[in-house]
Amino acid sequence: MHKKDKTEKLKNNIKYLIKSRGETRLSLCNASGLTRTTIYNILEGRVVNVQQSTIRKISDFFGVSYKEIEAVNFEEREIIESCASPNGNMNPAAVPIIRESVLIQSLDKRIGELAATHPLTYYFGTACNLIGVLLENDINGINEAGDLLIVKKGLSNGDGDKLVYDLITERFAITSNDPGNDTTQIIGVVIEERFYGK
Repeated sequence: MHKKDKTEKLKNNIKYLIKSRGETRLSLCNASGLTRTTIYNILEGRVVNVQQSTIRKISDFFGVSYKEIEAVNFEEREIIESCASPNGNMNPAAVPIIRESVLIQSLDKRIGELAATHPLTYYFGTACNLIGVLLENDINGINEAGDLLIVKKGLSNGDGDKLVYDLITERFAITSNDPGNDTTQIIGVVIEERFYGK
């Protein structure tokens, strides 16, 4: 997708999210820490290349995916989901939040057991066997300590970035390839990233 297309999607999504969530440009500026000029320039189409940190602050404010805000038409998607959900009015899935430092020893436990002993977050979508991994270290220069990864636990034949654990370095990484070696353990597929930071 071209930068111009991504910026256009970002602009349209911000306008839609402001309107649908009962916010204003000013409340977005005040809560996200961005200047009015920055928001106005994006919304007036004066910026072609929006900084990643700005996009992250906007997506955090609205509680939406950092990757999707430039790629998905939220208005279109929410209309479709509200009208034609094959599963009716679904409840969100409760997802146990597990700190990175205790993740490996928690992997053999069932989700129900983890949900009873860990704090919870919620995932709005169709999925099962989900865990939230609270990062305590930076990963790949993209995710930072404090970020939360929603991960579909276990091996998956599907595409998508995988959270893996290197048994030698004892560090986590995110990769789109199947490592296929004995020194790397696949935790699962990352289905959502929530950027909180410290």
